Amino acid sequence: MTDRALVLFSGGQDSATCLAWALARYQHVETVGFAYGQRHAIELGCRETLRQGMAGIADWGGRLGPDHMVDMTSAMAAVGQTALTSETEIATTGEGLPNTFVPGRNLLFLTYAAAIAYRRGLRRIVAGVCETDYSGYPDCRDDTVKAMQLALNLGMQRRFVLETPLMWRDKSATWALAKTLGGDTLVELIRTESHSCYLGDRTVLHAWGYGCGTCPACQLRRSGWERWSEERT
Repeated sequence: MTDRALVLFSGGQDSATCLAWALARYQHVETVGFAYGQRHAIELGCRETLRQGMAGIADWGGRLGPDHMVDMTSAMAAVGQTALTSETEIATTGEGLPNTFVPGRNLLFLTYAAAIAYRRGLRRIVAGVCETDYSGYPDCRDDTVKAMQLALNLGMQRRFVLETPLMWRDKSATWALAKTLGGDTLVELIRTESHSCYLGDRTVLHAWGYGCGTCPACQLRRSGWERWSEERT
């Protein structure tokens, strides 16, 4: 395809896999990251290492375009704290949602990304949201993304395509996708250089990557790695 894409790129496993997915498909791919006061802001420091690593795979270096960073820290702080943006114990709320859910976060991400894509002449916007194996966030659902695509296209009078390559993949399938896209090189890059742990812990390198090993993000990542590893043997 000759389309140009913008990838929402946090520095985590899912967004790194989505960046590889886009680089394998499109001739020009740009990235955008968001600082919003997240406890695991260490993920932002992983972004450039991942970008550089992927630039060395196949012909992806010639396809990788500029990176953009949006600072939303003050805006997100103004609308309230959650366990993902403050030193609060991770738990489930009375509504049945994890208190790591940041209301409106992904909706704002997509809106800012579309504004950048509008300015940069990029049609496809790629996000690593997932409804199959996720933490219960309502803004990760397929219906939410479809509604946002309609709203953004109407509001900006463009024909953006919001792509979610992981929507129906669990974490095991996400590791498998990375292997298909970039072989062992990409798997190892994502395993060692991406960051998913909500607590921002990068002190211990586990078989599945860095993390505390106990938060919901680590549990999902670990279980996915273990299932994928078992399927390969």
